[in-house]
Amino acid sequence: MSQPLSFQLIDTHAGGDVSRIVIGGIAPLPGASVREQMHYLRDDADGLRRLLLEEPYGIPEMSVDLIVPATDPAAAAGYIIMEVMGYPIYSGSNTLCTATAVLESGIVQKQEGHQQFKLESPAGLVQIDARVENGVVEAITCEGLPSYIDTYQASIQVPGIGKVTYSIAYSGGFYALVDAAELGFSLVREEERALADCAHKIVEAIKAERGFSHYSLGDVGPLPFLHFMGPVEQIADDFYRSRSTTYVHPGVICRSTTGTGTSARLALMHHEGRIKPGDRLETVSLRETGFIGEFTGTHQEGSQAVVENTITGKSYVLARSEIVVNCDDPMVECQGLRHILKQD
Repeated sequence: MSQPLSFQLIDTHAGGDVSRIVIGGIAPLPGASVREQMHYLRDDADGLRRLLLEEPYGIPEMSVDLIVPATDPAAAAGYIIMEVMGYPIYSGSNTLCTATAVLESGIVQKQEGHQQFKLESPAGLVQIDARVENGVVEAITCEGLPSYIDTYQASIQVPGIGKVTYSIAYSGGFYALVDAAELGFSLVREEERALADCAHKIVEAIKAERGFSHYSLGDVGPLPFLHFMGPVEQIADDFYRSRSTTYVHPGVICRSTTGTGTSARLALMHHEGRIKPGDRLETVSLRETGFIGEFTGTHQEGSQAVVENTITGKSYVLARSEIVVNCDDPMVECQGLRHILKQD
């Protein structure tokens, strides 16, 4: 019998997306940056991601964020994002949850009112603005990655669907953006399975036809995401709202609208000349939760007009727990995991 191992979690959710924040029990990872530490996890210690997203501990709809020491002195902490599709360099919902967890765990001392600090993601430093009322983290605003439109209004024949018109945005990952109504969807919860099946067919068709390259990162892998866009409603001079949903993996529709999906929408609206700096877009999910993206400005990166933006939402603490890892359990796979767990 082997000795059970353990580590500590704070489970949170933002917009319905559950993020499991690992706050203790993991040994220091090699790497001179959080990005390098992410590569180590991906290549040599993928067991942590798999353990928490597969039976018996988790499900693919969840995400995992590992808190690590920051390598940049300007940051209060670093974090590595793990999802069912792998290791994205950035995620809005995961950043909202991680920022809340570092405040609730005391890694960053919570202050009443507004406070600012930085986190180090695999994509680099992220500015965090937190609003605390009566000791409760009521809102987090985080920077979205610079976003841009790679492809506008292309079309493709998709088996079982027909001709589909799509745009491609980069906002931390490449997104196919499609009009939900054109595909027969109203974006209600009862459509969730059909949305996942439809998105999978479209993404596979696009992947089979072409790839995408980031202007500075180069090849970041095949197209992973698809974002269904509902009609945009203007609520005020500088405020818009749209039902939205994001596909991230076969069978998996995000519970939230996703922060990076919201950033992609802002990039598209800017490309179409529909918003100006200071305008905000609230994306509303199948579960009636929402994130608010703000278009804050633009700058030029080579030939790309890049959209600067922020994402605002609230994360809720669901549980504080200790995960016990018993490698004798036939449902637990310890390969790729044991060597990064702290030994007593």
